[in-house]
Amino acid sequence: MSVNKAILIGNVGKDPEVRYLENGVAVANFSLATSEVYKNKAGEKITTTEWHNIVLWNRLAETAEKFVKKGTPLFIEGRIRTRQWEDKDGNKRYTTEIVGDNMQLLGRKPETEPNIHPEEKEQAENPNDLTAQQENADDLPF
Repeated sequence: MSVNKAILIGNVGKDPEVRYLENGVAVANFSLATSEVYKNKAGEKITTTEWHNIVLWNRLAETAEKFVKKGTPLFIEGRIRTRQWEDKDGNKRYTTEIVGDNMQLLGRKPETEPNIHPEEKEQAENPNDLTAQQENADDLPF
């Protein structure tokens, strides 16, 4: 038995880039920064930041497109995946990313409500409860 689980709480580094595949499936990509603060031997406060590549699919991607912006504090739960690809010169490259299964917006509700459709109003009224399950994870095109 094995476990591949990542739990992150951090701040979004850039607005999500959302695209739709030919079959209508949404995919969102963005970075998430997590920081650690500690004191070194000299007593100086040191902050280190780790950047994570986040990938969301289907409803999670659509939710991110509507509600997630640069700087948004976010909880992400998912799995770690490393992909191999070739660059334009034929060199092998590797990318490690977190494929999110759950997402929750953290922080307070915005002062102004976004301009949204009535069926999305319930989500906007409760942004801290925006949790979605990954749908059809085995059917994703890679």
